[in-house]
Amino acid sequence: MSVLCTICARGGSKGVPKKNFKEIAGKPLIAHSIEQAKESNLFEKIVVSTDSVDIQNISKEFGAESWFLRPKELSIDSAPKLPAIRHLFIESEKKFRTEFEYIVDLDASSPLRSIQDITNSFNIFLDSGFENLVSVTESRRNPYFNMIEMDKGVVKLSKEISPRPTSRQEVPDVYDMNASIYIWKRSSLLNDNHIINSQTGIYMMPEERSYDIDSQLDWQIVEMIMEKKINNG
Repeated sequence: MSVLCTICARGGSKGVPKKNFKEIAGKPLIAHSIEQAKESNLFEKIVVSTDSVDIQNISKEFGAESWFLRPKELSIDSAPKLPAIRHLFIESEKKFRTEFEYIVDLDASSPLRSIQDITNSFNIFLDSGFENLVSVTESRRNPYFNMIEMDKGVVKLSKEISPRPTSRQEVPDVYDMNASIYIWKRSSLLNDNHIINSQTGIYMMPEERSYDIDSQLDWQIVEMIMEKKINNG
């Protein structure tokens, strides 16, 4: 069984400038995901895709492989992540002259995942028969109950059901994709153009390990959690 770990990290970031190589809890942000991947003992190769030479050098220093710079069209703010992962995957198969059966992407902006989250999600994926899997956490808001939108100047619930629920306990469960772990079979990554489809599974993670750093506030929260964990041993 050959498993490739992909980690994507652009040099630019509007919410937290240069966040992927900014230090948090004593290490560059990207280093935490690389070390988690290594400690899981799950992967044949760990490869970083970036448009930054600085991130590339840091990635190599912490034990990942990175030999190409991501094309500009895959590195702009509006570029979706899936094509960047697919590009990394194709480059890796060419470089290592092998076909990887499975791909696990660890988002560099989500360093609070545990080693067990990586191994447990992969084992669940193998047992499930799904084509791909995403990590999630329970959503604080529910479109059937307390998420609203404007429709032609009229406020309405984002999703309407009848009878209208009067408490959260009456509505379907919904989840937030926490941007931490994504898993694919080879054929799914190469052929599916959407992350969520009819053959997608989920792996539940608690809120305290589900922060995705997109803003300065996110950074401060994650930094506090990580430093508390270090201080508590």
